[in-house]
Amino acid sequence: MKVLALVLLVICSGCTAFRPPEVRPVEVVTIEKPAPMYHPPLPPRIKSMPVEWKILTPDTMEEYLNDLKAGEAPVNAWYSLTTKGYENISNNMAQIQRYIKQVLSIVEYYRDVDAERQKQDADPPIEE
Repeated sequence: MKVLALVLLVICSGCTAFRPPEVRPVEVVTIEKPAPMYHPPLPPRIKSMPVEWKILTPDTMEEYLNDLKAGEAPVNAWYSLTTKGYENISNNMAQIQRYIKQVLSIVEYYRDVDAERQKQDADPPIEE
Protein backbone atom coordinates (compact mmCIF):
# COMPACT_ATOMS: atom_id res chain seq x y z
CA MET A 1 0.00 0.00 0.00
CA LYS A 2 2.83 2.32 0.83
CA VAL A 3 4.30 1.51 -2.57
CA LEU A 4 1.04 2.30 -4.32
CA ALA A 5 0.76 5.62 -2.48
CA LEU A 6 4.34 6.41 -3.36
CA VAL A 7 3.71 5.59 -7.07
CA LEU A 8 0.60 7.77 -7.11
CA LEU A 9 2.49 10.58 -5.45
CA VAL A 10 5.29 10.38 -8.05
CA ILE A 11 2.82 10.23 -10.94
CA CYS A 12 0.79 13.18 -9.70
CA SER A 13 3.84 15.25 -8.95
CA GLY A 14 5.24 14.32 -12.37
CA CYS A 15 2.16 15.77 -14.07
CA THR A 16 2.72 19.11 -12.43
CA ALA A 17 6.35 19.12 -13.54
CA PHE A 18 5.28 19.05 -17.20
CA ARG A 19 2.99 22.05 -17.26
CA PRO A 20 2.09 23.52 -20.64
CA PRO A 21 4.10 26.61 -21.58
CA GLU A 22 2.73 29.96 -20.61
CA VAL A 23 0.59 31.45 -23.39
CA ARG A 24 1.31 35.07 -24.23
CA PRO A 25 -0.83 37.14 -26.56
CA VAL A 26 0.58 37.72 -30.05
CA GLU A 27 1.30 41.34 -30.88
CA VAL A 28 0.26 42.25 -34.42
CA VAL A 29 1.98 45.27 -35.94
CA THR A 30 0.57 46.68 -39.17
CA ILE A 31 2.81 48.92 -41.26
CA GLU A 32 1.08 50.78 -44.05
CA LYS A 33 3.39 51.37 -46.94
CA PRO A 34 2.10 52.66 -50.26
CA ALA A 35 2.96 50.76 -53.39
CA PRO A 36 5.82 52.31 -55.34
CA MET A 37 4.71 54.69 -58.05
CA TYR A 38 5.28 53.44 -61.58
CA HIS A 39 7.34 55.75 -63.75
CA PRO A 40 6.94 54.86 -67.38
CA PRO A 41 9.92 55.71 -69.52
CA LEU A 42 9.67 58.90 -71.49
CA PRO A 43 9.26 58.47 -75.24
CA PRO A 44 12.31 59.09 -77.38
CA ARG A 45 12.85 62.61 -78.62
CA ILE A 46 11.36 63.60 -81.94
CA LYS A 47 13.80 63.32 -84.80
CA SER A 48 12.46 65.53 -87.53
CA MET A 49 13.28 64.81 -91.13
CA PRO A 50 14.66 67.61 -93.29
CA VAL A 51 12.13 69.39 -95.49
CA GLU A 52 13.09 71.05 -98.73
CA TRP A 53 11.14 74.20 -99.39
CA LYS A 54 10.80 75.70 -102.85
CA ILE A 55 9.05 78.97 -103.46
CA LEU A 56 7.33 79.29 -106.78
CA THR A 57 6.90 82.78 -108.12
CA PRO A 58 5.43 83.51 -111.54
CA ASP A 59 8.96 83.80 -112.97
CA THR A 60 10.26 80.53 -111.48
CA MET A 61 6.99 78.77 -112.39
CA GLU A 62 7.26 79.87 -116.02
CA GLU A 63 10.89 78.71 -116.11
CA TYR A 64 9.87 75.33 -114.63
CA LEU A 65 7.05 74.88 -117.19
CA ASN A 66 9.42 75.65 -120.07
CA ASP A 67 11.95 73.12 -118.73
CA LEU A 68 9.14 70.58 -118.25
CA LYS A 69 7.99 70.97 -121.88
CA ALA A 70 11.59 70.53 -123.03
CA GLY A 71 11.89 67.37 -120.86
CA GLU A 72 14.63 68.83 -118.69
CA ALA A 73 12.66 69.15 -115.42
CA PRO A 74 11.39 66.36 -113.19
CA VAL A 75 7.64 65.92 -112.94
CA ASN A 76 6.72 67.03 -109.43
CA ALA A 77 3.45 67.33 -107.63
CA TRP A 78 3.33 70.75 -106.02
CA TYR A 79 1.43 71.61 -102.87
CA SER A 80 0.77 75.14 -101.90
CA LEU A 81 -0.48 77.00 -98.87
CA THR A 82 -1.98 80.38 -98.47
CA THR A 83 -0.35 82.73 -96.04
CA LYS A 84 -3.21 82.07 -93.59
CA GLY A 85 -2.78 78.30 -94.02
CA TYR A 86 0.93 78.57 -93.24
CA GLU A 87 0.14 80.66 -90.13
CA ASN A 88 -2.34 77.99 -89.03
CA ILE A 89 0.26 75.22 -89.41
CA SER A 90 2.76 77.32 -87.47
CA ASN A 91 0.23 77.94 -84.68
CA ASN A 92 -0.65 74.24 -84.56
CA MET A 93 3.01 73.29 -84.13
CA ALA A 94 3.38 75.88 -81.37
CA GLN A 95 0.34 74.39 -79.60
CA ILE A 96 1.84 70.88 -79.87
CA GLN A 97 5.13 72.12 -78.38
CA ARG A 98 3.29 73.89 -75.54
CA TYR A 99 1.25 70.78 -74.77
CA ILE A 100 4.31 68.51 -74.71
CA LYS A 101 6.18 70.89 -72.38
CA GLN A 102 3.24 71.03 -69.99
CA VAL A 103 2.82 67.24 -69.93
CA LEU A 104 6.54 66.75 -69.30
CA SER A 105 6.45 69.26 -66.43
CA ILE A 106 3.55 67.33 -64.84
CA VAL A 107 5.45 64.04 -65.18
CA GLU A 108 8.57 65.64 -63.69
CA TYR A 109 6.54 67.00 -60.75
CA TYR A 110 5.17 63.56 -59.85
CA ARG A 111 8.59 61.97 -60.20
CA ASP A 112 10.02 64.54 -57.78
CA VAL A 113 7.17 63.98 -55.30
CA ASP A 114 7.70 60.22 -55.43
CA ALA A 115 11.48 60.60 -55.05
CA GLU A 116 10.97 62.68 -51.90
CA ARG A 117 8.51 60.13 -50.51
CA GLN A 118 10.91 57.26 -51.18
CA LYS A 119 13.73 59.20 -49.51
CA GLN A 120 11.57 59.79 -46.42
CA ASP A 121 10.60 56.11 -46.28
CA ALA A 122 14.24 55.02 -46.63
CA ASP A 123 15.51 57.24 -43.81
CA PRO A 124 14.34 55.99 -40.38
CA PRO A 125 13.09 58.76 -38.08
CA ILE A 126 15.62 59.93 -35.49
CA GLU A 127 14.27 59.50 -31.97
CA GLU A 128 15.84 61.38 -29.11
